[in-house]
Formats: sequence, C-alpha cells, structure tokens
Amino acid sequence: MQLINCPIHPTQPDPYIIKSGGRYYIYATGVDGVHAYASDSLLGEWKYCGNIFSYKDYKEYWAPAVIELEGKFYLYCSIVIDDAEPDPADHHHIMHVSVADSPMGPFSEPKPILPPFSIDPHVVQTEAGLFIYYSTNHYDVNRVGTCIVVDRLLDPFTPEGKPVTVVEPTLDEEIFLRDRFKEGQHWHTIEGAFHFIEGDWQYLMYSGNCYEKPTYYVGYARAKTNEQDLTKVKFEKYPDANTYLPVLSANDFEEGTGHHSMIKEDGQWYAIYHGRDYGAEDSTGERRNARICKINVCDGVLTAERYKDKL
Repeated sequence: MQLINCPIHPTQPDPYIIKSGGRYYIYATGVDGVHAYASDSLLGEWKYCGNIFSYKDYKEYWAPAVIELEGKFYLYCSIVIDDAEPDPADHHHIMHVSVADSPMGPFSEPKPILPPFSIDPHVVQTEAGLFIYYSTNHYDVNRVGTCIVVDRLLDPFTPEGKPVTVVEPTLDEEIFLRDRFKEGQHWHTIEGAFHFIEGDWQYLMYSGNCYEKPTYYVGYARAKTNEQDLTKVKFEKYPDANTYLPVLSANDFEEGTGHHSMIKEDGQWYAIYHGRDYGAEDSTGERRNARICKINVCDGVLTAERYKDKL
C-alpha cells in the first residue's frame, strides 16, 4: 500500500526510513537534492519537509541513507558534480557524506569519500565497528555490471579502502541492458543494499535489474552467523544463485517495486519501497512513490505481505 500521499511533492524514489526521538523520517532521491518527509506515526500522516540537502554545483542526489551516531546524523548520498567530465556510460556518481545535529539538517557541505561509480549506501554499526555497503561496477567478471560491496569505515568519513564483494549478478533476470557496451556483453545490476540481523541470521537485501524492467525485483542473500565484522560474512543468495525468487516484484496492482529500506516496529519488520500504480499517466520514474508492506522473517526465509489498500 502507498505510505506517503503528498500532492506537494508526490514522488519518493529510493525511500530510506529512520526513527529518531519518537518520530519517523524518510529521505528520497531528487534531481535537485534530497527530499524528506516526517511523521509521528509509521502509518500516520506524513508531512513534506522540503529539499533538505542541496548544494551549488551538485546534481542528481541518488539514494540517500542516514544513520544516527552519538547524537549526530550522517547522510550518505551519491552525487554528481555539475561540471564533471562527460562519461559515455554516465557512471560518474560519487559517494558523499554530510553531518547535521538534526535529522532534518542543516547538513554540512558534502565530503566525497569514494571514487566513482559508487551508489546506494547503507551504513551499519555492529560490535566490530562501522561498515558501509554500496554498489559499484565490476568489469573483469563473467556477468559484468553493478554489484554490492562492503567496506569498513574507520570513522563516519573514512572508508578503509578494502571493499569486499558480497552480492553480484548471477541471473538473466538481473540484466539491465543487453549488448550495452559491446555485442554479447550484457550489463547486469545489483544495487540498493540493506543489511539487518534477526535471530541467528544476517540478511542482505538488494534490488536487481532496473525499475523500468519487468523482472525488477527485491531479493536477498543470507548467512547464518554471529560474525560482527561484516567484511567477513559470506552471504549466499536465496534460494540459490541460479533461481529467480523475488521477495518483491510487480504484481497485479503495482509495478517498479524495489530499492527499499527496512524498519522494525513492535516486533514486525516492514519494507518501505518505491513502486508505481498501473494506469498512471506515463511510465517514467517520476511516478515512483513510497509504499509499505510487512516482511515476515522466519529462520532464514523472508516473505512479503502486499495489499493494494491495506497493510
């Protein structure tokens, strides 16, 4: 079901949710900056808070993610420098981080922390420290394209620089574009990482393919381990690397469902994802808005409950 219905700013691609001080906040991708929403209740009325993160000479603010650490709010986001050199592959997004004293900012001027192409962050704190999941491109592999890596953060602004690949393309359903740069070489996409722990299992959820494609989906990899150093966790796709079995994908009432974040409320996990209703006026990404569904977690297996007009 649709979570945010905001006539002022009706689109929320790549929605990322946090809870702080009893309130809920969602951050979304924007061409001109990061757009944010707030609510006193997960399923209550959401208020549009405006463009809360935008700086001169930057554009294309992709997939913001926020983590609260010791009373500070760190916003990770992939941004394009406005005068960047042309890239025929359009792969010039650079991971940046900014900090604020409030979830709504004002945020400091963004600091670049990773080289291009680096997108779709999720920063996780465990007993072993801070870690950042993000997506980048791999070329010298069987299935070329975008995959998910994880690196340790020495502090909120400093990756260690030793990224480890954790989820990579294995399926034809993850092909974003056939013959993209040369004949016979199909480009794959695995992005939108979200890590969480429940019971004895660690889960790394992700989006495969592109929101405009019919096989676009949310899947997950899992590991039964209590390892706290996330660079050492060996995730395996569920049910296996060769089977397409989405947790979220297009159904009879919504399409383009993916790039989500998760939140746990009263013992129940929820996915906040973007999607589009069938029958809207056009088929562009600007129809994407934030939706919510229950994610049931049971001994290493994730299933979604999705309804058009209820939770």
